[in-house]
Amino acid sequence: MKRKMTQFSLNLIPEKHVWRVSELNLRIRDLLDEEFPDLWVEGEVSNFRAAQSGHLYFTLKDEKSQIRCVCFRDQVRGLKFRPEDGLHVTVRGSVSVYEPRGEYQIYVSHIEPVGLGALQLAFEQLKKKLAAEGLFDAERKKALPALPRRIGIVSSSQGAAIRDILRVLRRRFPNLHVVLYPVKVQGEGAAEEIVRAIRHFNRATLVDVMIVARGGGSFEDLWAFNEEIVVRAIAASEIPVITGIGHETDTTIADFAADVRAPTPSAAAEIVVRTRAEFEKHIADCSRRLVQRMRYLFLERRHRLRDLASHRAFRRPEDLVRRSRQRLDDMNAALATGLRGRLDVARQRMKMASARMGLFDLRGRVGMLRIRVERRSGELSAALERAVTRKRRRYASVQVRIASLDLRARVSQLRRRLERDASEFAAHARRYLVATRRKFEAATVRLEERSPFQLLERGYAIAYDANGRVLRSAEQVVEGDEIAVRVARGEIGATVRTKRNVGDQGDVREEKEQ
Repeated sequence: MKRKMTQFSLNLIPEKHVWRVSELNLRIRDLLDEEFPDLWVEGEVSNFRAAQSGHLYFTLKDEKSQIRCVCFRDQVRGLKFRPEDGLHVTVRGSVSVYEPRGEYQIYVSHIEPVGLGALQLAFEQLKKKLAAEGLFDAERKKALPALPRRIGIVSSSQGAAIRDILRVLRRRFPNLHVVLYPVKVQGEGAAEEIVRAIRHFNRATLVDVMIVARGGGSFEDLWAFNEEIVVRAIAASEIPVITGIGHETDTTIADFAADVRAPTPSAAAEIVVRTRAEFEKHIADCSRRLVQRMRYLFLERRHRLRDLASHRAFRRPEDLVRRSRQRLDDMNAALATGLRGRLDVARQRMKMASARMGLFDLRGRVGMLRIRVERRSGELSAALERAVTRKRRRYASVQVRIASLDLRARVSQLRRRLERDASEFAAHARRYLVATRRKFEAATVRLEERSPFQLLERGYAIAYDANGRVLRSAEQVVEGDEIAVRVARGEIGATVRTKRNVGDQGDVREEKEQ
């Protein structure tokens, strides 16, 4: 009986089933897909990241928990605004599991901001973005033409806006040329048609100014003029653009990018062209100001002519010519004086240089070098003679020993060696003498070239006082002193009659009497 009970209890234990990780994640995904196929979740956006593929990844959290979210590129295209960190939103989607990581997340298909409409939030985000790019700066606004010949209108051909614009233009300037490009002003595809119209006018250059207009409507009806492509097309237009969209209280992003914003389409027509009466009044004002300006200029020129005619230069012009000639003579005299002063300074510097060179007795040095060379030549000759004598004596003693020893072969060898040594010594002595003579001649030429006495050959002279000192300044002598003047060939005795010092220019002039 016990054996039967044990066998029965073992049959009640379920079989063991081991799940693989991928199988478990797949099962959980199926359960979540069945349980949460479509739901709305509210929370705060954090860790927002836009991938290069166009997908959006972020975390939705509240004060206690958080969940991952992903919005694929196809759903991102339908969003009116762009999520950002800290934004409180409500998302719609389905809950599923990302199997590779085993994480469950919300696959978002739609996002709405909490407390602020999606369109209003998209409006503020786009406005802030384009303002940061400088599309609304006043520096890029273009001026409107004073009298346009052709006006382009981008609007619906059936709306009240085009009728109001044409009525105002016909009343102000009946013969004005108007070109209408009909477009949709709301709904799907309206933004693309508006952009094509603006680019068409710019490409063909058909008009001088352009009006982009539509009648009033709700914020959603005017949304085509808040699209980024429309705003950028208006900002890039080379033709000035006037926007007249909705009523006076309505504002679109296109109004910020336009060159001029009109509160209504009728106001845009009034801005684009003035009335004929205004033009006539403007022309009359310009004519009056022109006449007044011409009268003032004529009066000013007449007074100036009278002043010039009464000027003393026209009464006695020959006095002005004489004064100019006198100033010219003074300038010539000053120029001649300056040139003479410079020439005297140069001469004085030459004299001082000649005097300094006279201190070096180069001829004495040349004589000393000649004596040293001659003495060295004598010493070399004596040394050569002594060496030859010694060699001869050695040769003679060798011959004696050879004669005594009867070594003829040895004597012959020693004779040849002696003759070779003697010839080598003689050649060496001749080369040394030749090199020494060349150095001496080169030194003699350099000394003669640098000798201050060469300057005497060109007409310069050196003055000495009674003690034989070179005179460099007039202060070294007094009137009546005897001096000697050395010239190229000889000396001249002279007596100092006068002397003069020019301290500022360093110019000393002496008059000497032979």
